[in-house]
Amino acid sequence: MLAKLSTRPAVRRCTGAGAITLALLGAGLPAGAATPPQPDLSRFYRQKVTWSACPGTAAKGLQCGKVTVPLDYARPGTGTLDLALARRPATGPSRGSLVLNFGGPGRAGVSTLAASGRDYLALTDGYDVVTFDPRGVGRSSPVSCGEDVQAASAMAGDTADRNPKALMTGLRKVAAECARHSGPVLTHIGTVNVSRDLDVIRQALGDDKLNYLGFSYGTRIGAVYAAQFPGKVGRMALDGVDTLTEPLSEQGVAGAEGQQTALDDFLDWCVKDLGCPFGRDRRTAGDQVLKLVRSLDERPVPTGFGGPFTGQDLVGAIAQGLYSKELWPALERAVLSLVDDGDTRKVETFTAVGSGPAHRSGGALADEANVPADNLSAALMAVNCADDPDRPGDGQITKDIARLRAAYEKASPVFGRYRLVELLMCYGRPRGTDFIRDRVKDVDTPKMLLVGTRGDPATPYRWTMETAHRLGPSAVVLDNKGEGHTGYPSSKCVHRKIDDFLLYGSLPADGSSCPADRAR
Repeated sequence: MLAKLSTRPAVRRCTGAGAITLALLGAGLPAGAATPPQPDLSRFYRQKVTWSACPGTAAKGLQCGKVTVPLDYARPGTGTLDLALARRPATGPSRGSLVLNFGGPGRAGVSTLAASGRDYLALTDGYDVVTFDPRGVGRSSPVSCGEDVQAASAMAGDTADRNPKALMTGLRKVAAECARHSGPVLTHIGTVNVSRDLDVIRQALGDDKLNYLGFSYGTRIGAVYAAQFPGKVGRMALDGVDTLTEPLSEQGVAGAEGQQTALDDFLDWCVKDLGCPFGRDRRTAGDQVLKLVRSLDERPVPTGFGGPFTGQDLVGAIAQGLYSKELWPALERAVLSLVDDGDTRKVETFTAVGSGPAHRSGGALADEANVPADNLSAALMAVNCADDPDRPGDGQITKDIARLRAAYEKASPVFGRYRLVELLMCYGRPRGTDFIRDRVKDVDTPKMLLVGTRGDPATPYRWTMETAHRLGPSAVVLDNKGEGHTGYPSSKCVHRKIDDFLLYGSLPADGSSCPADRAR
């Protein structure tokens, strides 16, 4: 069954706050014994951030810093990690910091704020706007799976239901390569630890409460923080709300369906333009997309770096280009260059997140040039697997793989295989935590604003309603009637209502809505 092959986000049980100490220190205590002492984290909570100019960026006014966190919160003396921070200082009187997370998992906050800081300038009217590279991401001990994993993951997609033995071998190789290239941070990655890091960041910024704006996966971080530190929640807005309960197998099907709908909308728009690489006939445009993907899978073309560019690489690029209508013209031109000239460079800009080789930093910040090119995809796999308590064995995968493949390809002939491989990549990794699924609910916090977008291709609107119900009375839902992934970047109404809440505490009524913006 799909649910049995789930791989929903979670973190290893050993990283949960209270469960860690009980598991490690409480064994063998007599009945009725007092709760054992928590590990001493005081030195991490005594930090203050030192800000300075950001190296290697042309972003005016951006400042950079770092905080140090324990590698393992259960054993804080066994190692540390530095986390990269960036901020845009408040332009006037400040009520403290507002921390942003842009999603992923795997999206680096520092480089994103440097590139898109103008979108958040209004928030500097009342806050120092701060972001960070979560552990395993960007400059914060970036994880990697190495250059050979692409071939192994492609093989996994090719052999999924035809050769289960080869599938298991390939997946074990992927897991081993990811562990070899990533170092110790890989076993201490995941949202429960990121949430704890976020509380250290809050204290280092000098804030009594966390004011927070999270997008997509960033909403999962916010929800977990609310469960772990309810007394420290300030004004929190969650846009593009993630699921807290749905297993990864079901998430993947929902994601494939959403992406297929977004692709159909893109093709409706594309065929009206003379430059559409998929022709002018809408009835055949979808077939042309699938034909191009399959052709590249069979005969990859060389990239600018000399490696192969496959159909699954194209699928990943298209997925990124569909996140916003504003990206559609650039996506059209990029695919046209690929089709007409075999030039992959424009398409690769939709997925490029780094340029360096895998590089272990020993806990110190990595140089931007040494962030591995696969860091986003490697971190996405690592966090989603660490956040997931389900780990089916060989027999269960063999039994269910044909059914899974059929379900994914029914959801989307273009994106189905890509999303199925993401699910399978958790095989061979340690079992994740059940903290998110079991403990993130009925939070006792101030009111939080949750925004769901009706046409969101990545986080379906129903996840907003399900998560709001799970979080309890603290959740206030804003219904965005528009399209695209998240509402803040594309909807003037959502943008205004989030700003009004974060800056002035003005909440919309629960269940109120924003109309779709008129097409430009």
